Amino acid sequence: MNPLGLFDEHFLLERLTKLKDPLVKLNDHIDWKIFAPILDVVFNKPKNSNNVGRPPFDRLMMFKLMILQSLYNLSDDQMEYQITDRLSFKRFLSLKSSDRVPDSKTIWKFRETLIQEEVIEALFYRFNQALDDQSIFANTGQIVDASFVEVPKQRNTRDENKEVKAGKTPDTWKTKPNKLRQKDRDARWTKKNKMSFYGYKNHIKVDKGTKLISSYMVTDASVHDSQELETLIDKDNAGQKLYADSAYTGQEKSIEGCGMANEVQEKGSRYRALTETQKASNREKASHRARVEHIFGYLTNSMKAMYIRTIGYARATAKIGLTNLTYNMMRCTQLNKKVYNVFLG
Repeated sequence: MNPLGLFDEHFLLERLTKLKDPLVKLNDHIDWKIFAPILDVVFNKPKNSNNVGRPPFDRLMMFKLMILQSLYNLSDDQMEYQITDRLSFKRFLSLKSSDRVPDSKTIWKFRETLIQEEVIEALFYRFNQALDDQSIFANTGQIVDASFVEVPKQRNTRDENKEVKAGKTPDTWKTKPNKLRQKDRDARWTKKNKMSFYGYKNHIKVDKGTKLISSYMVTDASVHDSQELETLIDKDNAGQKLYADSAYTGQEKSIEGCGMANEVQEKGSRYRALTETQKASNREKASHRARVEHIFGYLTNSMKAMYIRTIGYARATAKIGLTNLTYNMMRCTQLNKKVYNVFLG
């Protein structure tokens, strides 16, 4: 089979654009340079810079690769193959057909550096700062909710599970380093509506008007939704209404402390049923709160992000943080909002 010539490649890229390649729109709406200062601080550290051998890949290109990987939920090996194979991926990353493609080990190492330096949360909030600087957030109300993010189930004995829950490492694992590396000691089991879940939770606060994630927190799956409310809301939300389901009942003090109006759905009990007025109020609140379900629907159906193959809290938090950032970027393309550094123009 004859290799593609320059004219053939140009024709195919034009064809992809006419077919509404979503990556073209994403590239057009995001000024990636806003992330450069954070990445430079990380990779200018002597321990993270490598001046031996081939020159390193461009940091912004590698960060864009992380977003691409998150958007399509690809493994490192799949990512290497898809960049090699797909013109749309190459164009998004500003790679020519003749350019060297990052291999799976390089992809893994870049992400591990971001995890070890704990900067993924900073990258998320840098993007949100740009949204705030451009007044993209509507700030007409906030919604809080949480969703399970499952991980591969662990096949542990009862004694092993007991030690893990106590924060200990079972003796049988200590002598087997390969086995220990495959054990997630941070994920937890929980039940909801008689269904069992194993893994973590993505707690999010959402700007009601735009459906953009304004803050997030990752915990193990056993943590109750309401426990993370104080970490999600703050006094910057003063004057806005806070919508949530009845799982957040009893958090009035935290909500009022931030100067927010309590629009949490009321909960009935065995001995005290809701009145018709309360039921009507709940229906009204639910109509606003439903917007957060659209986000979880996108994460589930479009990004396949509710099941991840990571081990440990640090990697799960990084994966979920990148997912939330990627969602916000895609949401900006839907809103047709271009994001850039307003101070540089």
